[in-house]
Parts: sequence; C-alpha cells; structure tokens
Amino acid sequence: MTVAASGSKAVLVLGGGVGGLVAANRLRKLLPPRDRIVLVDREPNHVFQPSLLWLATGSRDAGRIQRPLARLERKGIEVVQAEVTAINPEARTAQADGRDFAADAMIVALGADLAPDAVPGLRDAGHNLYTVAGAAATRDALAGLRAGRVVVLTAAPAYKCPAAPYEAAMLIQAYFPRAGRGEVRVDLYAAEPGPMGVAGPAVSAAVRGMVEASGIGYHPNHQVTVVDPAERLLTFANGVTTSFDVLVYVPPHRAPEVVRAAGLTDSSGWIGVDRRRFETSFPGVHAIGDVTSVPLAMGKPLPKAGVFAHRQAEVVAHNIAEALRGEVGSAAFDGFGKCWVEVGNGRAGYGAGDFYAEPTPDVRLRAPSLLGHWSKVWFERHWLWHWF
Repeated sequence: MTVAASGSKAVLVLGGGVGGLVAANRLRKLLPPRDRIVLVDREPNHVFQPSLLWLATGSRDAGRIQRPLARLERKGIEVVQAEVTAINPEARTAQADGRDFAADAMIVALGADLAPDAVPGLRDAGHNLYTVAGAAATRDALAGLRAGRVVVLTAAPAYKCPAAPYEAAMLIQAYFPRAGRGEVRVDLYAAEPGPMGVAGPAVSAAVRGMVEASGIGYHPNHQVTVVDPAERLLTFANGVTTSFDVLVYVPPHRAPEVVRAAGLTDSSGWIGVDRRRFETSFPGVHAIGDVTSVPLAMGKPLPKAGVFAHRQAEVVAHNIAEALRGEVGSAAFDGFGKCWVEVGNGRAGYGAGDFYAEPTPDVRLRAPSLLGHWSKVWFERHWLWHWF
C-alpha cells in the first residue's frame, strides 16, 4: 500500500489530462516537499488535445503535440504509468495494475471514455477525431483523396470540445483548395440541433453561419444508427442514408467503467460534484474535468472542455492544500470559459464568457481573424512548455 511517510501527507491524482496535469503541478507548488503528489495515468504522454485538429489537417506531427508525463518527476511529482482498475472513494484508495495506492486526498480526473462501438460499424468505417491515431489517419486519408466526399459526423449530441467537429469541417474544407483539389465536397452531419448550443443562440447561429458560409453542407438533427464500412454508407434515425469517401467522426462518450463501478456516478452517468468546489459526496475526494457533470440553469450541462478542467484543477488544488493544513478551502470555480473556433486559412474566432450566468450563459464570440489563430498557436506552445 502506497502511503505518505509519518508526518507527511499524500494526494493521489487519477488521470494526466488537462485537469490532472494542472492539479498535480499546482499541488506541488502549494504543498511542502515532504508531502507526496502521485499522478497515475495509463498513457505515457500528455496530448494537447486542441492540436489534434491541426494534426488531422497536416500542420502538426504527433510528436509536436505531446509531452512525456515522466518529465513531471523532475518537479517532484511521482508519475505512475498504469491502468486504474479500482477506486474506493470511502477509503480514498485506488488500484492500478496490481498496485495499491492510498492518500489523504484524491482527485478523479480520468476524463471521458470514447465509445465508437456504441454505433455498429462506426469504428471500422472512419477515423476518430479525438485520438492521436485517428487524427493521423484522417491526415493520411485526406492526403490521398483527389475527389469525392468527406463527412464529418457527431455520433451523439453531447461530447467534449463542442466546437471541435465544426472546426474540423471548416479546416478540411479549406484544406483541399490549398492542395489544388477542389473536387472534394465536405458535409457535416450532427446529432445535435445546432453547434455549441450551451453557449446560447447567438453563438450557435454565428458558428452555423461560419460553417455554411464556407460551403460545407450542414445537416443537424441527424442521429446515426448504423454505419456500413463496406458500402461506405451512414444510416440515421430519421431514415436518411448518405454515402462518404472519408468519414471523420466524434464518437459517443461515457464515464470510465472504473468510475461507474466505484459508485461515483449519479443519474447523469457522470460524477456529480459541488459546482463551485468540485467536491464529491465522499470526504476528501474531488472530481474535475470531463468525468463530471454540472447542470446549468438552462437545463444543459456545463460543456466538457479543457478550459474548464484547467480552472477546476486550480480551485481543487488550492482547497486541498488548505484542507491539509487544517484550514477551510476558500477557492471557488466561477464558471468562466473560453475557446477558439478555427475556420481555416489561418483565421480563428474567439469566444469567452460566464457559463454560470442565469438564466442562460453569457458568452460572446469574436469574428474570425489572423490574430485569433495566432493566439491559439501561442497558447499551444506556452502550454507544452509551462506545464512540463
């Protein structure tokens, strides 16, 4: 059993995505050197997820958008590459690849599992935009396409990074004329009724306008039911069928099985938390990022996005550090979020606002610009340097 030495404390961070990475870094600065920070993740590398769009369209390679989690060891963070196989939130313990871990505080930041197999045929028919392998396969498929039809698909109406499939469609639409191949049509079939609906009708309408102005065929309210890889055919719940030459998809999401088995999830299928402090119903156990569900006044949940995981991690790290000193945690998450919306040809919009505003989130979207794109490029570089 891994525990802290006598007189010291230990914090166990499950997951090395945005939330886990930020929380571990902040805790290391806030806690004395004798206290242990243990981060467990099944992958050896942290992937900067927003750059998967650039990998898919050929402006990044896979190595450029990843960093080894083992680099955190230099900061005094213990990194364990292992699959988390069991969590006991009452005891604040976890098992990973046969090893036992216990701590004074636990942060569950295991993200959302991608579930392409929830739609028959989907995995074999297309390329998963939300994985390094899928984005690289998309790049190769686009490079080999001289004429035909690319379909970007959201296989369920709720998914992380709500702007990403819309950005992907616009980046792909811009890609082919630059490559001298104008005989390719791009269509976006979405399970949801409109883009980024949680950001409000004005933002949703603006993003839809960007998509349609670029020449993309946009088809909302199309819930895919089955995919035929051999025939390259999509069938939707409304009876519509359509063909494709290249399929790029965002798969359904679900909470990791280990989280569900631990009794951490509620009726939403995700971990319910206090919306300000991201505490679970188990003392000393916090959850942040995509594995959580936070209902908003408008009836939709807070989007699953890295910007929220980052800010939640800052709050939780601060409060855990205070709690381990015997103090009452004073930090609170304010619901502020931001994101870029890439439209292609070196331009991006920028949206930001208060997602906790009532009765609906108060979000504004700036028009696409060169500055918007280059600010995202700067953020990518800063992220991969700062946290490692």
